[in-house]
Amino acid sequence: MSDTLRIALAQLNPHTGDITGNAARIRAARAEAARLGADLVVTPEFSIGGYPVEDLVLKPAFNEECARAIADLAAETADGGPGLVVGGPWVENGRRHNALFVLEGGRVLAKRAKHELPNYGVFDEKRVFEAGPAPGPVAFRGFRLGLMICEDWWFPSVSETLAESGAEILLSINGSPFEVGKMQRRVDLAVPRVVETGLPFVFLAQVCGQDELVFEGASFVLNPDRSLAVQMPAFAEALVVTEWHREGERLVCKPQPPAKLPGELEQIWQAMVLGLRDYVGKNRFPGVVLGLSGGIDSAISAAVAADALGADKVRAVMMPSPYTSSESLEDAAECARLLGIKYETVNIGPAMAAFSQMLAPAFEGRAADATEENIQARSRGITLMAMSNKFGDMVLTTGNKSEMSVGYATLYGDMCGGYSVLKDIYKTTVFELCRWRNENFPPGALGPKGAVMPERVITKPPSAELKPDQKDQDTLPPYEVLDAILQGLVEGEQSVDALVAAGQDRATVLRVWRMLDRAEYKRRQAPPGVKIGPRAFGRDRRYPITNGYTNLIK
Repeated sequence: MSDTLRIALAQLNPHTGDITGNAARIRAARAEAARLGADLVVTPEFSIGGYPVEDLVLKPAFNEECARAIADLAAETADGGPGLVVGGPWVENGRRHNALFVLEGGRVLAKRAKHELPNYGVFDEKRVFEAGPAPGPVAFRGFRLGLMICEDWWFPSVSETLAESGAEILLSINGSPFEVGKMQRRVDLAVPRVVETGLPFVFLAQVCGQDELVFEGASFVLNPDRSLAVQMPAFAEALVVTEWHREGERLVCKPQPPAKLPGELEQIWQAMVLGLRDYVGKNRFPGVVLGLSGGIDSAISAAVAADALGADKVRAVMMPSPYTSSESLEDAAECARLLGIKYETVNIGPAMAAFSQMLAPAFEGRAADATEENIQARSRGITLMAMSNKFGDMVLTTGNKSEMSVGYATLYGDMCGGYSVLKDIYKTTVFELCRWRNENFPPGALGPKGAVMPERVITKPPSAELKPDQKDQDTLPPYEVLDAILQGLVEGEQSVDALVAAGQDRATVLRVWRMLDRAEYKRRQAPPGVKIGPRAFGRDRRYPITNGYTNLIK
């Protein structure tokens, strides 16, 4: 019996639904691992089909194609090279599972179904999968592997079952989506699994953007003494070969120098970049087009786009109205210059005049109000969609979570577009991110080094510029107050009384709550965007639009 096992951890970027492409990625990882002398290559959760697969897994043809791809990969292991752990669907006797397959010696050596199915937040696996039994260990080249799938290790029962039935190592393949701070929470949660079982623990994750979710990788290994033996990078594909040796009754991983993990602001930035890069690339858009207003939200959105795609794939359009200030014109042009992106101007004045003339008979006798402001925003939306139709670029929207929370946005106007990188980011964090990016160059960024946003964009009072001398805080509480209240209401589900007890003004809290409630119908029509925090609109927070519940106090 060998006392050494070399396990390659393949932190891959799958493309959901691209079974052929995903199989090619797995083959490439196995070839590299073979070159490095690995015995086993482990790939992430549902690596053959991409995760989350959602209702694709309801298609019999999809599951059949996945099964054929896994069988082909299994046959290739007859070459004497490394074995494989691949994630995918297992359909048998009318039961459909989220499963893993151990491929060795030209065949499927073992199958294990996910036991704990997540059904909260962004997950609804119980809609499409059935839970499998608690898994037992898999014998592989003289070692007993305790293989789990993602949610299985979040609860002690599966790990304890594996330990009690003879597993020598806990190894979990994952599709765990990004949230700020989740990297450390995963390690903190893995420690009890090691303590409870006395076994080392391997966490392997994918790294990709999939619609509104981002998966950051950051795979790791804990030894039986709870020390961190391996830390793989975040937001980057990687393959690391880990060396395992028996020390007495225990398997121990040889420590490696750890990858440096990003701080909170860099995590958010990298999540926005990865989410946009994969959304644009995997959906085969040639680039993005966005309105560059001279304000902070469009400036940061343009900077993220340049970092994600490269400056040559970003088209910015300044669309001035009679209310656009000279400062905004200057700041938009300077922002485009700093980023090196394509920049042009399309004046919406003629569109405003045309709508005014067209609607004059219907509006006769009525004073101007938000209607005319919204016409401006919608004229810009039409302009950007026309550019998208003509050149193929996807429209990138620029609204942040503060605005989307309270409905400070125009349907079919500034909400018009295909994707949003700021959808789950509050305005106060937008300011922090702008300063961070001006002072830092993120690893892997395709945009320019140095400052990418003019200082005045960050410091001037935010304004929609839809009427003379307009400021956001004419309509909204100061963003520091607004964001604190929203975080309590959205992320915390706190009551008015609780927020007042924490020091907020009751009238302001009630006003914000009402705006939040009334804007639900707008948010349902908003484009997808990167999930950053624990309660993103759309995937996490799902309130009814028609909602008569008015007890806001408790």
